[in-house]
Formats: sequence, C-alpha cells, structure tokens
Amino acid sequence: MNEIVIQNLMSPVVLFFVLGIAAALVKSDLAFPKALSDALSIYLLIAIGLKGGIELANYSIESVFAPILAALFLGGIIPFLALGAMKLIGMDLKNAIGIAATYGSISIVTYGAAVAFMDQTGTSYEGFMNALVVLMESPAILVSLLLLKVLENKNELSGYAQRAGFVAFPSGLIDKEVIRESLFGKSVLLLMGSLFIGWILGESAIPAVKPLFIDLYGSILILFLLNMGLIAGQRLPEIKKYGVKLLAFGMIAPLVFGTIGVLVGSLIGLSLGGTALMGVLAGSASYIAAPAALKTSVPEANPSIYLGLSLGVTFPFNLIIGIPVYFEIAKWIQ
Repeated sequence: MNEIVIQNLMSPVVLFFVLGIAAALVKSDLAFPKALSDALSIYLLIAIGLKGGIELANYSIESVFAPILAALFLGGIIPFLALGAMKLIGMDLKNAIGIAATYGSISIVTYGAAVAFMDQTGTSYEGFMNALVVLMESPAILVSLLLLKVLENKNELSGYAQRAGFVAFPSGLIDKEVIRESLFGKSVLLLMGSLFIGWILGESAIPAVKPLFIDLYGSILILFLLNMGLIAGQRLPEIKKYGVKLLAFGMIAPLVFGTIGVLVGSLIGLSLGGTALMGVLAGSASYIAAPAALKTSVPEANPSIYLGLSLGVTFPFNLIIGIPVYFEIAKWIQ
C-alpha cells in the first residue's frame, strides 16, 4: 500500500500542480493565456465524457441499471451534504458550490489505487465499475450548478452570504431558465454530450478519438493541473480564514460519504469488491472533471479551497486511510 501512496503522490500531475502553486508563491511571471486555459478545460470535459461513454457501451442497460441509479443517487445527495457542511463552516455560496461539486464528483486516480488494492488482496469486482467511474463524475456537477442557479435566481442570495445559511425554496423558484442554464451550460453540455456520443458510437469511435483524447490525455492533464496550481497559489491566502474546520472536513467528509457509498453498493447487491469500490468513489473528491467545469461555470470559486482541499487533503487521506477503511466496512456489512 505504501508503494501505491508514493506512486500517486509523486505522479507528474500532482507534482506539476505543486509546481504551479510554487510559481505563484514566488511571484513568477509564468501565466496561461485565458484562451488556452479555457481550451484545456474543454478538452478534459470532452475526453472524460467520451471515455466513459465508450466504456459504458460494453454493457447492456439491464446489467447496469441498478448501479447507474445508485451512481446518480450518490451524485445527487452528496452535494447537498457537502453544502450543509459548508453552511456550518460559514463559507460563501460560490466556494460552497465548488466544494459540493468537487466532493460529489470522483477521483479517477483514487479509484485506480483502489483497484490496485483489490488486486493485491485478491478481491474480485464487477467489470462495469470502470464505466461507473466516469458516469459518477457528471451528476454532482449538474446538481451543484443547478443549486447555484436556483440560489442566484432569488434576492435571498445576499442573505445567504450574510448568514452563511440556506434560503428557502419557495414555489416557482426553479423556473425553466434555471433548468436550461444548468442542463445546457457549457460544462455540463460538453460532459454529458460527450458521454452520450461515446455511448452511442462505442468502440467504433476509438480510431477517431484515440490520438487526441486518449493518447494525449495524461500530457494535457499535466498542463491543466499546472494552470490550476497557478490559480490556486495566487488565491491561497483566502483559505486561511476557514482554518482547521476546512481541514477537518477534508478528512471527515470522505469517511462519511464513503460509508454511504458502501451502504448503497451493498443494497444494490454488488460483490465485496464492487461494494468497496462504490465506497471509494463516493468518498473521493475530483481534481479533474469538477475543477474543469468550475473553471468555466463558476470562475469566482477559489481553486485554493476546492482543489487544494481535494488534492492536498482528501486525495492522500484516501490513499493512506480511506481505501482500506471502505474495504473493511464493506467486509463488515457483507
């Protein structure tokens, strides 16, 4: 397990994120043009959606219907729970939405480490879990952006900022414009549209998309994380006002959400390995898909908070503690 931890923490994407933070802290003149920054986000959203759709096409709808419903449930409920925690911390709306989207979405790298853990322990799991990985990246982003649009649609937004509380949802609050902006905003549109295209075309799409969206994915992800590191480093001082509370959230939230994921996996009848992996997915936090969506849809949200917390606290916490804990909980339940 120690080798997995070191391997992931010393990966190029993590180290380039750290390099970006360092460059910002020493006030380097390194900067990404806005057009390039936007292009990197667009690329990642398309690549993630395509890969998930192609993987999902390998299975019949009947075989993955219950797991898909479970993934949608987790992607829908976790943002609300994260938003509730942010209320207790006293965080402003935009950054609270950033946390909700980040922790509702998932970490592919954490999932990869969990699969390696399953292999080491000789634990089998359902093959369609690989398809759920990408499928679970989207619902939380959609739910979080919808929540943002709903809250922004009413004058109570200023009250939210002052009270660090939540506004009531009066009748008629969710109008057609709110739904349209949430469903067809560029981040959700690209992610879900690419997922649908990959699912429809299946493996026949691989020859066309492989050179750009599969082969170059890792290298372009490095550029994206370098840019996010620059942004996070520039806004790092803003995170100090939340202090220990935010740090505690980064370690407690994964255990809470992961336990919920294990319970859901057990309820839908997954194997021990599948149940544990569902817990890993629910307990992980995104540092790719959600930040790419937030970068374009909620630019006011501070990456130092949502990305720094997910990558700097929850990611290593899950690698060291979370994965074996979710596995043990799954064993106990089953």
